[in-house]
Amino acid sequence: MKERQVDIVIIGSGSAGLNAMAQAREAGRSFVLINGGAPGTTCARIGCMPSKVMIHIAEQYYRRTHFGQFGIDGHEGLSLDASEAMKHVQELRDGFVQGVVSRSTAKLPDDVFIQEHARLLEPTLVEAAGQRFRAKAVVIATGSTPILPMPWRQFGKRVITTDEVFELEELPASMAIVGMGTIGLELGQSLSRMGVAISGFDQIERIAGITDPEVNRCAIELMRQEFPIHLGATATLAEADGKLRVRAGEHEVLVDKVLSSIGRVPMVEGLGLEVLDLPLNARGVPPFDSHTMQVGDLPVFLAGDVTGERQVLHEATDEGKIAGYNAAHVGEAPQRFHRKTAFYVNFCDPNIVAVGDRFDQIDPERGAVAEVRFSTVGRARAMGEAHGVLRLYAERASGRVLGSEMIAPRGEHLGHLLAWAIEQRMTVGDMLRMPFYHPVIEAALKAALSQLHAKVDVRNPGPITEIALAAS
Repeated sequence: MKERQVDIVIIGSGSAGLNAMAQAREAGRSFVLINGGAPGTTCARIGCMPSKVMIHIAEQYYRRTHFGQFGIDGHEGLSLDASEAMKHVQELRDGFVQGVVSRSTAKLPDDVFIQEHARLLEPTLVEAAGQRFRAKAVVIATGSTPILPMPWRQFGKRVITTDEVFELEELPASMAIVGMGTIGLELGQSLSRMGVAISGFDQIERIAGITDPEVNRCAIELMRQEFPIHLGATATLAEADGKLRVRAGEHEVLVDKVLSSIGRVPMVEGLGLEVLDLPLNARGVPPFDSHTMQVGDLPVFLAGDVTGERQVLHEATDEGKIAGYNAAHVGEAPQRFHRKTAFYVNFCDPNIVAVGDRFDQIDPERGAVAEVRFSTVGRARAMGEAHGVLRLYAERASGRVLGSEMIAPRGEHLGHLLAWAIEQRMTVGDMLRMPFYHPVIEAALKAALSQLHAKVDVRNPGPITEIALAAS
């Protein structure tokens, strides 16, 4: 078979692959973009965007349960048309996907964008659609796929994955969600608020990936107020008179459907990574440098969810740029790029957020921890959302803010403030010098910073107002 020469082969047209393509274009390199799955990014099709539409619908409907305390009458008569709600989710989802496709791949020639599965024959020789491409560099950005245990597949469409949940036209009366990570928790709360009898299961004693024991305890308590969550035992499935019996330890429930939300694995099956002649980890991924995205010393680069590490859109975007840049400059020493502060948001209500160093990364001898409950925050009380806890971590000697975990109303915004501050290596004192309005949710952050200021060694000499007056 004749080999077609090209500078870069990019496998996968999700967020990472599209950003790698942008780097190839900017550098003036020839490329082919090969995509074996559905067009559009994971975020637009099955991830961030449709889930946020569902979450918003559920939150708006759930607000009726608070109207009584505000003196708003008539809320008892409100109802939800679940089929119309899902139709709205799907229509917006399709719009998001179409927007991505129209901006990225729709205008690419057929010999540049190839809709077919790819396979490596050599590190820089790729086969797809009956063609072979000899490249100077290869970027692998094939994404991830949900885990569905083989024994569960016998139950057919009664067991679905997170890739399929947004295709539902009618919601079941009851559903078990196995896996209380970010996706399982978000969908569990939303579906429960939309009228589905939800039962949650996870074999570990933590939810949403939380490592801070106080945040975890608070999150479990709050989520269990909305639907039962059973932790610490492995779930098994069995047929039961047309329903599915889900059993974990002493807990058992009969449901119409089960949602498998036990994680996602890199989509590498059939890709031929064994030709790289490098050891593959348990998920089938070769070793790579997260600052260059290079695989070993080869002209091969990974980007996005396929790495199995930071599986969120903004990280996939950055990794695509890094991989694309270095692939476009093969022959030069690969550039090592700074990776941004780690930042994760679970959009359940209240938000669960982790930013910077996690609790299990903080040295208890060198670190300081502050804690603020939102029951004491005036704005949260005024909104009727005075639930949750913020835990903030700093380095005792330098006073530098290290990270935070929280379950908090409007936590996505607190997380951004902290991510920016940590990225700028700000100290507790630096942050306290920033303006804080009143009354706002950010009052919780100010209170936590004030606690930490008394625990760290590096402090401001006095309130900023006193310094300004003395200087004048």
